[in-house]
Amino acid sequence: MALLLSLVAGAHAAVEASRRDGAIAEAVTTRAAVIAELEVAGAPRRLGNPGASGPGDRWAIPATLKMVVFDGRTVVGDTRFVVMGGRAWEHAVPGQRMRTTGKLRPAAPGEPEAGVLAASSRPTVLRDAGPWQQRPIELRRRFASAAARFGGDAAGLLPGMVTGDTSALKPELDVAMKTAGMTHLTAVSGANCSLVLGALLLTARTLRLARAAAAVASLAGLGLFVLMVGPDPSVLRAALMGGIGLASVAFGRAGRGLSLLCVAIIGLLLAQPVLATSFGFLLSVLATLGIVVAGRPIMDWMPSAVPRWVAAGVAVPLSAQLFCAPAIVLLQPQFSTYALPANVVAAAFVAPVTLLGTAAAALLAVFPAAADLLMSAAAPFAAAVAGVSRFSASLPGAALPWPEGGFGAATAGLFSAIVLAGVWVLLHPAAAVQAALAAHSRTVAILEHWGKLAGQAVPLPAARSGARQVARRGLEHRFGHGTLRVRKPTSGRNHEWLLPRPNGSGPRRRTAPPGVTWHLPP
Repeated sequence: MALLLSLVAGAHAAVEASRRDGAIAEAVTTRAAVIAELEVAGAPRRLGNPGASGPGDRWAIPATLKMVVFDGRTVVGDTRFVVMGGRAWEHAVPGQRMRTTGKLRPAAPGEPEAGVLAASSRPTVLRDAGPWQQRPIELRRRFASAAARFGGDAAGLLPGMVTGDTSALKPELDVAMKTAGMTHLTAVSGANCSLVLGALLLTARTLRLARAAAAVASLAGLGLFVLMVGPDPSVLRAALMGGIGLASVAFGRAGRGLSLLCVAIIGLLLAQPVLATSFGFLLSVLATLGIVVAGRPIMDWMPSAVPRWVAAGVAVPLSAQLFCAPAIVLLQPQFSTYALPANVVAAAFVAPVTLLGTAAAALLAVFPAAADLLMSAAAPFAAAVAGVSRFSASLPGAALPWPEGGFGAATAGLFSAIVLAGVWVLLHPAAAVQAALAAHSRTVAILEHWGKLAGQAVPLPAARSGARQVARRGLEHRFGHGTLRVRKPTSGRNHEWLLPRPNGSGPRRRTAPPGVTWHLPP
C-alpha cells in the first residue's frame, strides 16, 4: 500500500511539474495566441441555457492538445485542455481530430485540465471519429428531441437525468436546482450507475440465475450503459464508484467496500494523476465513501416496519450528501438549507426517471413506440423532481452564506457529524437516553477518581434545604476507604449515624435488630 501511494504521489508530482514547466505552460501563462491541433475527449457541454444571451451560445469541449504553434515555435504534446467555442463546436464528437485558433489561459483552481483554449475560429476536422464514438452523441440528440415534445420542465430534465445533456434545461430550473443542492441529478454520476446495476442484478436474481452469472450479466449491462451514454472518463469513474457503493449497501460489508474503494482510488490516480486536483473526482469519492461507511448503518437504524427499499432510498442520498458537504462548500461557499430533505424526497422520483429513461434510450433506435411509452411514464417523475427543486429553492433562507476556505469546510464537516448523530438519536430515543445516562455516570466516576487522587472531597448536588447542612457536615472528612454516596435525610436525632466513619475513629457502632431492645449497663 505504501508503495502504491508513493507511485501515485510521484505520478502526480510529474504531472504538476509538466503543467508548471515547459513550452505549453509558458504559453498558458502568457495567454499566447496559438494554432492548435487537438483531439476531442468528451461530449460538448453547453455553457448557460437556451434563450440566455451571450454565454448561452458557447460550448465547453474537453480535449487533448496534440500540437501547438505560437511565437514561431511548434510544440508537440499530450495535454488536457478545455476548449471554449461557439455553435460550430456543438457537433464535436469524441475521437475527432481538429485544428483551430485561439488564445490560451489558465484553468480555474481545482480543475484537472492544464488550461483553457478560447477558440476564435471554426474547427477544421482533420480526422473523423469511429462509429462507436459517434453513436452515443447521436443517441443523446435523439433522446433530447424525443423528450422535447413533453414541454415544461420534463423536456429539459429528462435528458439531463438520463444522458447528462443539460442543453435544454430552463435557466430558472437550473438556478433552482443549484440553490436546492440538486445539480448532481443532471449528470451521469455514480447514482445512475448504481441504479442501473442494481436493477440489472435484481432482474438477474429474479430469473434465478446463479450469483456468478448474475454478476457477469449485470456488469455487461453496466458496460452497455456506459457505451450508450458515452465512455467519458467521468462516466467510467462513476460506473466504478457506483458499483462499489452498490456492493457495500447490498452485501453489508463496509470493510470490503472500503478496501475496494481504496484500491479503485489508487488505480484511478495511477492511470490519471491529474484526478488528484479534480473536484469532480473528489465529490465522487466522498459520495461513495459516505455510502460505504454510513449507508448501511443508516439502513439498519430504521425501524423494522420500514421497507428495505424505502430505507435504502433515504440512507443513500443522506449519507452521500453529508460526506460531500465539506467539498461542496469549497466550491460554492453557501449553505443549502433544504438540500438534505430535498434530496431525500427527490430520491423517490429519481429511480423511476433513471430506469425508465435508460430503458427508453436503449429502445429508441429499435422500437420507438415502446421508447415513447417509457418516456411518457418517466416524464411525470421528472416533473416531480423539478417541482421539489423549485419548492425548496422558493422557501425562505434556502441559500445562506457560509464561511469560505478550510474553516468553512471544517464547520460543514462538523455540521454533517451533528446531523448524523441527530438521525441516530431520532431513530433510537431509548438508546440515546441510556447512552446519556451512561456518559453521566462515567463522568461522575471520573470526577470521583480525580477527587481521590487530589485528596479532596467532591461536592454533591444541592440537597433540600432541610438536609443541606447535614449532608455538608457528613462530607467534611477527607477521602479514605469506602465510597460516599448521596443519601436521603434520615429521621431521628443523630443524622450522621449512617455515614462512614473516618479511619481510626474507633470501633463501628453496633445497632439492635428490628424489634429488639438492648439494655446497656449503667
